[in-house]
Amino acid sequence: MSDDTDQSHPETITLYEAIGGDATVRALTNRFYELMDTLPEAAHCRAVHPPDLTGSAEKFYDYLTGYLGGPPIYMEKRGHPMLRRRHFVAEIGPVERDEWLLCFRRAMDETIANPKLRDIIWPPVEKLAFHMQNKE
Repeated sequence: MSDDTDQSHPETITLYEAIGGDATVRALTNRFYELMDTLPEAAHCRAVHPPDLTGSAEKFYDYLTGYLGGPPIYMEKRGHPMLRRRHFVAEIGPVERDEWLLCFRRAMDETIANPKLRDIIWPPVEKLAFHMQNKE
């Protein structure tokens, strides 16, 4: 006889849910762009972005939401991300890539409380940043 209260197989949740959902993704996105906009050590990364970061932040929020397992907002608005192709307009070398990663790591450390969740999120984000590099 099966017992519906058996917790030996807890329901799987997404990273989006585990980190705190919309509020955390919004905080992560906002902090990421604050850091990029203000850190002297992110100046090269900031320079490849438009003067007004509002549109970039909105797109990044939409993308991160779906990427982390939340609603597929980006896909619904813009179709497949095709991130590398969409970023070819910006020259992204090792300096810009590393500055982007610095901002993301700090923003993540400040907005995602659980270090184990940060450790799960970091490797694919780092891999994606290296994939986005389009110059030496």
